[in-house]
Amino acid sequence: MVTDLAGAQVDAGVRVVVACPEGPLAGAAAARGAEVRVWRATRAPGPNLRDEVRQVAGLVADVRPDLVHAHSAKAGLAGRLAVRGAVPTVFQPHAWSFEAVGGVTEHLARRWERWATRWTDRVVCVSEAERRTGERAGVDASWSVVHNGVDTARFRPAPAGPARAALPLLAALPPTAQVVLCVGRLCGQKGQDLLLRAWGPIARQLPQARLVLVGDGPDAGQLRAAAPPSVLFAGAVADTAPWYRAADLVVLPSRWEGMAVAPLEAMASGRAVVLTDVDGARESLPPGGALHCLTPPEDPGSLAAAVSALLRDEPLREALGRQGHQHVLSTHDVRGTAQAIADVYREVAAAPHPERREPISQ
Repeated sequence: MVTDLAGAQVDAGVRVVVACPEGPLAGAAAARGAEVRVWRATRAPGPNLRDEVRQVAGLVADVRPDLVHAHSAKAGLAGRLAVRGAVPTVFQPHAWSFEAVGGVTEHLARRWERWATRWTDRVVCVSEAERRTGERAGVDASWSVVHNGVDTARFRPAPAGPARAALPLLAALPPTAQVVLCVGRLCGQKGQDLLLRAWGPIARQLPQARLVLVGDGPDAGQLRAAAPPSVLFAGAVADTAPWYRAADLVVLPSRWEGMAVAPLEAMASGRAVVLTDVDGARESLPPGGALHCLTPPEDPGSLAAAVSALLRDEPLREALGRQGHQHVLSTHDVRGTAQAIADVYREVAAAPHPERREPISQ
């Protein structure tokens, strides 16, 4: 999402500087025309946080931006600690930090999100559901809701069969094989373990079906050890678009989200989707899509039933794919998202901006 948004902003004539660790995001952002500054940081807060915050402060001092847009929990933490209101600041959680943890850590994360609004000119949520989750947690912020968008020129429909020939992992599958695709980091949030639990009944009913997991992450070893032969692992890939076009159905069994991007990419590619009913899922689907495409979270039985039903019903699957494609074109094109974010930037930049650099100890 950050890459597509940065590319759309560059296309609109905005100077975009992306601060991130070396890796796929840095390369993709540079390819889209953004300036990239290396930020040596880990995914989660840890003993190096103080140094990571100092790096952000140095980058901000060097770049001298008109506005700082911090994406996700870690950058939201480090960015706001570094800037502390000295520059207009937009924070976009992409799912709240306190949803990923429990116990004392969850309590501390909620307190941080409530406290950090003093250094946040606008909180941008990717769904109304995500905003409501923040409000229920006591986050008292100036809110905007801007739904996620995808590059509809890159993610587009194509016949599934011919698309598989270009992917070595799938090229040898028989023509009768049905491919169920899950794209996402292999971690607890994305729920691939739940999908593997659901896959047993699916594979018994539909032995020609294959589940393909695209992505890498901390749970990769555990998932591989638990997977039957009908589950294929693609690992991390540079471009997910060909994988959507090779699929018959796309599934994302997340435990929490703000609004997942993978289902939007899948629908833009003309593929039917099955999602768990977490924040943003209902808002991402076309009207009426919840009937066939939404299942309760943490419910492998319901997930198996929904996937099996759609694999058996090709006309319905194709109709849902066409409907989803049109929905993304009209509602989730990244150019519309970029325009809405630009409107937020203008509102934030035009508002009075008093100095708010309270000491960290307060």
